[in-house]
Amino acid sequence: MTTFAIATLGCKVNTYESQGYESALLEKGYEQVSFKEKADIYIINTCAVTNTASSKSRQKVNQAIALNPKALIVVVGCYVQTSADDVSKMEHVDILVGSDGKDKLPDMIEAALQDERPRKIVNEPRLSKVFESIPIQKFEHQTRAFLKIQDGCNQFCSYCIIPYARGAERSLHEDEVLKIARNLVANGHLEIVLSGIHIGHYGRDIGTNLTHLLKRMCNEVEGLKRVRISSIEMNEVTDELLAFMQEEEKVARHLHIPIQSANNTVLRNMNRPYTIEKFIDRIHYIRSLFPDINISSDVIVGFPQESEEEFVDTMENIKKLNLTFLHIFPYSKRDNTRAARMSGHLENKVKKERAARLSQVSKDGYNKYKERFIGKEVSVIFEKEIDGMLFGHSSEYLEVYCQADQSLLHTMVNVCIQRYEDDRLIANLKEEN
Repeated sequence: MTTFAIATLGCKVNTYESQGYESALLEKGYEQVSFKEKADIYIINTCAVTNTASSKSRQKVNQAIALNPKALIVVVGCYVQTSADDVSKMEHVDILVGSDGKDKLPDMIEAALQDERPRKIVNEPRLSKVFESIPIQKFEHQTRAFLKIQDGCNQFCSYCIIPYARGAERSLHEDEVLKIARNLVANGHLEIVLSGIHIGHYGRDIGTNLTHLLKRMCNEVEGLKRVRISSIEMNEVTDELLAFMQEEEKVARHLHIPIQSANNTVLRNMNRPYTIEKFIDRIHYIRSLFPDINISSDVIVGFPQESEEEFVDTMENIKKLNLTFLHIFPYSKRDNTRAARMSGHLENKVKKERAARLSQVSKDGYNKYKERFIGKEVSVIFEKEIDGMLFGHSSEYLEVYCQADQSLLHTMVNVCIQRYEDDRLIANLKEEN
């Protein structure tokens, strides 16, 4: 039997796309094996968000070639799009696909196995206006399912290569989203995470918006218990969206809103479309509507020219925001971006030191947030068993552990948080369960 292995680097969108490749190849009768094993086909789903990500993508290609030089080597994704000439020069690489043509990848693999290789689809990404649907029926070994509804970005932050790697913004039509969502729920997924590159701009190209899609999903997908937004920009958390969240408990009480910096000078250098004052006002308004909402964020530290005073300003403003947890990234230079051409790049030791200081702020804030839930009721979808207890996530994306029967796995259950110990929220079942 023909075997294949997939290595996925980067974001949740890549994870979704890799799941699509996996499902399509399994349907064609191929057998999946670990990427550490010898296989007939290797697919490397690459990332180019930083130079380090590009390097790791190349390493995965070389790993596949070393495991089986005679295998069909398939390289797909952002690194291909941004470095097509470099990848095409790599010996033994058979199929290259950039930001376009991903929906055709399984058929390309089948054709290439019949000695119709090599193949290359690397088009100018900004010209692509059509969303390529990669329908997925099921995510194996997990309760939560991802659903890619949007691709591309038009924001052009100065540090970011993604608009060039992923192309212009484009959206999956609502009816197709609902069709995929129904299949995912029918196959046991109670929670769906909407993913994309710039989700808040969903629908601009097809005459709709994110809130309208959420309304249809909550009203028209029978059996869907929870829908979660993976990440959304502050300017796109609209009053319409917040009003619907107040009406509909199925929309998760967790918003991941990237801030990137909390200092106005750095924000301008990053080409971010807001001031810190506007960001703070909006977060306070959201919390006035949802006092217990989990608002997490992304922060880049050590951006070119960021002074110690500007970094301290970021730390102090983040404390004021009471963000629950942070994904912290020391700035990583990315070729062909405006930030890479700026003067004043900082030493790695400075960036690492600032990341460590901000990480402590994040840890302290997250602990305080979790302690607030002691004695409160939350709804949890149990995903798996850990150390004899059922484990799952609440609407607020809290990790909750509960002593309960295994029959409750993959169900939504109301629990009451009893205590917070050893970095775990421990809960009891509500009696009405």
